[in-house]
Amino acid sequence: MEEVVVIIGAGPAGLASSACLNRLDIPNIILEREDCYASLWRKKAYDRVKLHLAKQFCELPYMSYPPKLPMFVPKNDFISYLDNYASHFGINPRFHCYVESVYYDKNASKWCIVVRNNKLNTTEVYIAKFLVVATGENSEGLIPKVPGLDGFEGMYMHSSQYANGKDFIGKDVLVVGCGNSGMEIACDLLYWGAHTSIVARSPVHVISKEIVFLGMCFLKYLPCRLVDFIATTLSKIKFGDTSKYGIQRPTEGPFYIKAKTGRSPTIDVGAVQKIKTGEIQVFPSIANIKGTEITFENGKSKQYDAIIFATGYRSTVLDWLKDGKDLFNENGMPKLRFPNHWKGGNGLYCAGFSRRGLMGISLDAQQIAIDIGLAWKGASK
Repeated sequence: MEEVVVIIGAGPAGLASSACLNRLDIPNIILEREDCYASLWRKKAYDRVKLHLAKQFCELPYMSYPPKLPMFVPKNDFISYLDNYASHFGINPRFHCYVESVYYDKNASKWCIVVRNNKLNTTEVYIAKFLVVATGENSEGLIPKVPGLDGFEGMYMHSSQYANGKDFIGKDVLVVGCGNSGMEIACDLLYWGAHTSIVARSPVHVISKEIVFLGMCFLKYLPCRLVDFIATTLSKIKFGDTSKYGIQRPTEGPFYIKAKTGRSPTIDVGAVQKIKTGEIQVFPSIANIKGTEITFENGKSKQYDAIIFATGYRSTVLDWLKDGKDLFNENGMPKLRFPNHWKGGNGLYCAGFSRRGLMGISLDAQQIAIDIGLAWKGASK
């Protein structure tokens, strides 16, 4: 099957890329391994999750959120937004299409995509002039190596498998990671009646949604260093010295870290107060596990029934992309930093790898569509 553009991945990045191409009348298809688009949001996001930035910073290209939605959009409302987006732009991904390998055919000057159709139990081959990798940064949950984890006598899971705390009522649960997912899941577990602890493996900025919103607005007019100073000062006033409770603050500012590394500050949803009252305990990294006993690097130990790893994700691009070394590094992430990260050679592009959330996805999709449009229409003349 020969196509002009093949997009791999039907998350927000794939949908946005297809929409932008459709607006320019550039033929394209999306290949998606799951049975739906936005599967990470539909199947692997916990029930109480919301967008962590105000909705005006989370729009996909050419469609705003309904005015009635709250500033911080809940999961189900975001999924409805994506449904409306796909319908409005006539996006119809091909589901159950598991990409096995992709390589560049130099003789034909086209990309060859080998796909296993899990619904039809067949192998399909697509040929495309342009290839957009839209599988994103969060393709597969990452669980770090922990001494003794294989012998843990309780249950453990990645945060992508956590929906709510129904199954953990009355249990001792350890959440590893104090980023946004970790802190929010810890609060959710406490709400459901679990005895919750959290592992703070590295320093992190904890700030409120209001401070983030203010910072995002200020960044349009003020240098990042000044915005970081304002945000950090406001956070200290609001939360006090969190290091007393085991949450260390980085030396560099929250917005600088986001721009440099892609790591977001942790937006508080009530966890800090629970930590201060002792309802959520904070521990340093895990030293080892024996049975159900977990020993931490400070020498303290405790029995746990379950561990939830809110320890991030990894890109799986290199598992199947054979000819993309000019664009992707050994970790399956772009070699070049934003804003020069989205384009490789031979018609290869990536969307959703800028580490700038939905705003970054929107920028990627628009730039990719314009660039493909110029190349395709130029070659057609």
